[in-house]
This record gives sequence, structure tokens and C-alpha cells, in this order.
Amino acid sequence: MADATDLAVLFKALGDPVRLRLMSMIACHAGGEACVCELTGAFDLSAPTISHHLKVLRESGLVDSQRRGTWVYYRANPDVLARVAAVVDIGDLAAVTA
Repeated sequence: MADATDLAVLFKALGDPVRLRLMSMIACHAGGEACVCELTGAFDLSAPTISHHLKVLRESGLVDSQRRGTWVYYRANPDVLARVAAVVDIGDLAAVTA
């Protein structure tokens, strides 16, 4: 039950389109991390709104953050993403449906 509760937090965090897009941008960013300054321009949202979405991703454990001067850099947490991927991995669907 604890695993399901923990996973529900992750899926809830990813359930918002803005957070899902932010997660994708961070995970696919060159060098494996993205500055908040590089993320905010991709959305027609205020900086505080983007910061809120990044906070949700950080609190869920999907991303880690590090402050460098005035900027915060975000990096995807590979262990947490692996947990999410393991849940949605249906393996060889052809073998299941055959």
C-alpha cells in the first residue's frame, strides 16, 4: 500500500500538463540539467506559476535542484523516474495479447 501511495504522488505531479512538459524539458536538456531561466520562457505563464510547478516536481522527488548564485538548476532524478517507468512498462505487449 505504501508503494501505491508513493507512486500516486508521482503520477499526480506528472498529471498536470505544465509539469509534464517541464519534466520532459529537464530530462531531455543538454547536460542533464536545466536552469529555471531556460524553462520559464517556454511557457506563457508567470515566473511564480512556473516556480510553483517546479516546487511540486521537486517535492515529489522527480527532480532535484541546486541554487547557483541567483539561478536554480533542475536535474531529473533517475531513480524516481525508473520507478515510474517500471509501473508503466507493459513489456512485450505482443506476447501478452497473443
